[in-house]
Amino acid sequence: QVQLVESGGGLVQAGGALKLSCAASGSIFSFNAMGWYRQAPGKQRELVARITRGGSTNYADSVKGRFTISRDTPKNTVYLQMNSLKPEDTAVYYCNAVRGLPLDTYWGQGTQVTVSS
Repeated sequence: QVQLVESGGGLVQAGGALKLSCAASGSIFSFNAMGWYRQAPGKQRELVARITRGGSTNYADSVKGRFTISRDTPKNTVYLQMNSLKPEDTAVYYCNAVRGLPLDTYWGQGTQVTVSS
């Protein structure tokens, strides 16, 4: 059974920083890609950042230059470093992992990030 466990969310003021962690139950190289999504109240879940097995990264335009996705393979953990946080970054952040064909998709339970002005 695949498990993804997020941690690191919390309450910060605008301009602050936060680092989220996503710990997988197995090797992160078993996944074709992993990423972070977020969902604010009344809005659709959106992709924030992703990293492929080969190490390629992609970011939403709204977070480019502020957020960085990275990984620690021996620890089976993916991180999201969030700098220069804005109130509009407030959302529940979810870790995601995909693998195989047909595609298997896995989600963490989510961690709340709240940015005050």
